[in-house]
Amino acid sequence: MRIIVDAMGSDRHPGPEIQAAVEAVRLFGDEIILVGKEDVLRPRLEALGPDAAKVQVVHAPEVLAMTDKPATSARRKAQNSMAVGMTLLKEGRGEAFVTAGNTGGAMANALFRLGRLRGVKRPALATRFPTRKGFCVVLDIGANAECKPEYLLQFAVMGSIYAAHVLGVQNPRVGLLSNGEEAGKGNDLVKATYPLLEKSGLNFIGNVEGKELFNGDADVVVTDGFTGNVLLKGSEAVTTLIIDTLKEHLMASPRTKLGALLAKPAFAALKGMLDPSETGAAPLMGVNGLVFIGHGRSDARAMLSAIRAARQAVDHDLLEKLAAGIEARLPMMQVSRSL
Repeated sequence: MRIIVDAMGSDRHPGPEIQAAVEAVRLFGDEIILVGKEDVLRPRLEALGPDAAKVQVVHAPEVLAMTDKPATSARRKAQNSMAVGMTLLKEGRGEAFVTAGNTGGAMANALFRLGRLRGVKRPALATRFPTRKGFCVVLDIGANAECKPEYLLQFAVMGSIYAAHVLGVQNPRVGLLSNGEEAGKGNDLVKATYPLLEKSGLNFIGNVEGKELFNGDADVVVTDGFTGNVLLKGSEAVTTLIIDTLKEHLMASPRTKLGALLAKPAFAALKGMLDPSETGAAPLMGVNGLVFIGHGRSDARAMLSAIRAARQAVDHDLLEKLAAGIEARLPMMQVSRSL
């Protein structure tokens, strides 16, 4: 398996990307292709020993910064590391592409270099949220701030395919994120999307609030990218607050330290479930290639998790199953556009 990694994406690039690439070679035996400034990457790789020699470097002279305007920069910086990496993916020189760079830039480069799967109007970022019963796929979490009802319908289709084929969920339950469970609740987008999902043939269970999401009542939850991104970042902040507060109180006295020692396995399990570094990266579903986008703050552990997520998608033939699943539902999607 060949995984292409944008070496210039994270806030602290290329350190986390290099460390993760070398560790992935050790763990998986895969071919890892690092894309970025060769004069920066090679000296750092050479200092890491024999496993680093197995990491391939492809030169990309330009870098997309987090402050760059996505569409404009994707065109003006045609040799940026994302563009070069996705071109390698399109040419079949790798099975998946991973970046922790600018989300908008990744979206723009993917559309320019790879294009959309047939029938898809807008690609969507999907991630797994921990729930009381396992995981829930939530999309979109940031690729599309403005959405139409038909986009959310397509997100539901893609999320269902992902949940079924990658997470192994039979007949995934699909919920529509709203501020109330009743069918009439929500903003105009939610109200207009509801009847499309009702008639979609998917296992639609209606509106869900945050409490149903985290309780595990749905396997797939769809929303617009603005709301999904607020939900994601708010959840990450609450997770950090919980973990930091627990640490502070557990280290406050010898008595609580003893209790913390006895409860260490439970706290480790909690941290593992809530830690976003365990997920690593979110698939950009709907483009004609496997593209995974991680957080800009990703460290080496998060980047390794991102590579692992990409490998899992390749193993499960996610791209082929997305294309086939969307193709099978094209008539339903076309009908929805006329409603």
